[in-house]
Parts: sequence; C-alpha cells; structure tokens
Amino acid sequence: MTTLEKLIDLIRETSCSLSDDVEKALKRQLKIERTAGNSAAVLNLSTIVENIALARRQSTPLCQDTGTLTFFVDISLRRRVTVKLLQKAVAAATERGYLRKNTINSVTGASCDDNCAPGAPVVHYMEGMNRGEVTLLMKGGGSENMSRQYSLPDTSLDAGRDMQGVRKCILDAVVKTQGYGCAPGILGVCIGGDRASGYEVAKMQLLRSLDEKGGEFASLEKQILKEANSLGIGPMGLGGKTTLLGVKIASRTRLPASFFVTVAYLCWAARRRTVTI
Repeated sequence: MTTLEKLIDLIRETSCSLSDDVEKALKRQLKIERTAGNSAAVLNLSTIVENIALARRQSTPLCQDTGTLTFFVDISLRRRVTVKLLQKAVAAATERGYLRKNTINSVTGASCDDNCAPGAPVVHYMEGMNRGEVTLLMKGGGSENMSRQYSLPDTSLDAGRDMQGVRKCILDAVVKTQGYGCAPGILGVCIGGDRASGYEVAKMQLLRSLDEKGGEFASLEKQILKEANSLGIGPMGLGGKTTLLGVKIASRTRLPASFFVTVAYLCWAARRRTVTI
C-alpha cells in the first residue's frame, strides 16, 4: 500500500470506526444507566452504540459533521508526508464519501468542496512521537463550540489561582455545556500556557487513551469525572449518570501576570487514530 493510500485509509478508519477505548467506555456506561433505570440515558446510549456498529459495518461516517481534520505527524516524516500529500489524501477521502464537504471560506462563505484550503487540514509536525507515526483527530463543530478558556482569578466563580480554582473552572465548563456538545463528552485540559498554546495543549490531551492510568493529575482527573457525572446532565443533556467519559489534564508554564485554564471538549464521537507509515 502506498503512503497516499495509507493516509486515505487512516481517514476512512477514523471517520467510520470509533476508537476501542471510547466504545468500551460507552458500553460500560450503558450498563450503569440500565442498572440505574435511567430510560432516557439508556435510549441515547443504545442508539449511539448501534450507530457505532452500523458505521463500522458500512464504512460510513459516525457523524454527519466529519469535523476539523488535525494531523499530528512524526517530524521524521516531514519530507515524505507533506502538507500537499495530506491534502491529496483528504480530497480523495472526500470524493469517496468518507468526509462530507465540511470546509467553508470564512470571508466569502463558499464551500471548499474537497476540504482543502490554506490551513485545511491542520498539520502539526511533532517531536517525541514514535518514529513513522501519523495521528489523526477529527473534532466536530458542535464540540469545538463548547471549548472554553478561563483566566484566574475568576471572581464570578470564586476561583483563585490554585488547583481548587482550576477545578471550579473545569466543572463550570461542564455545566455550561449541558447537552449542547453531544454528551457524553471527553475533556482535554491545559493548566497554564498562553492563550494559543493552552488550546493546542488541551486539544492534544484528547489523543490520550481513556484507559491510561496514573500521571501527575490522575487524582484531579478522577475527582472531576466523578463530580461531573453526579450533576445529572447525562447523555445529550437529557439526564443520567454519564455526562463525561474521561478527563485528561496537562500543564504548561505561564507568565506571572497570566493564569489560563483551557478546556477542550470532545463529543462521544471521539474520532482519533494512528497509523505507522
């Protein structure tokens, strides 16, 4: 298989087949909601699970919004997996029906029918990845709209420049999202950084497996997940014990004058996948 075909297949797999860890988490939460007798939550999660199986079987997109395509490419592949080649793969995947026409010129309102334009897809050449790897994240507009950034101290939340202040910001983001981001969701969080790097680092946390254990913020992640799922928001905001599937937190240094807390929200259709070129 050529590099181009590997990239096209990566797009197909990401668009049409949910990551194993997320599917497992959804099925686990479905059992919990059934035991609790939450009929609306059971109906929503059952429909999601059925949709996952159907999309995989038919190689059709999991969601009509095939999202912003963000590629994370091992830097050793920079001359082989070029932006031009990635755009060629995206155009081919769009033609084959794995992606909808999902890219709009912000000035003219015209559709970029092949999903390719300056900055589309988004491409990051990364150090520290396994050699030869390309990872794709597809994040829909509904979940992107629910991402938020806070600046501490925040008097409206009575949140100071400490971990309790960080916790209040994250839970506020969950409350304000309600069902708008197609819950149950996953949170990627960055503590610190500047405004731009905060969003970038927060979004990168969404690449981490839900099964990942330990880490610097493991206790805080577990606490927020438990508290969020006690709010009663539930799948699609219609009630239940499943508001979030996971929380992943990282930190970056900051300037003395700034203390940002950035929350990247991802819907249940957590479409992320890695291929080795």
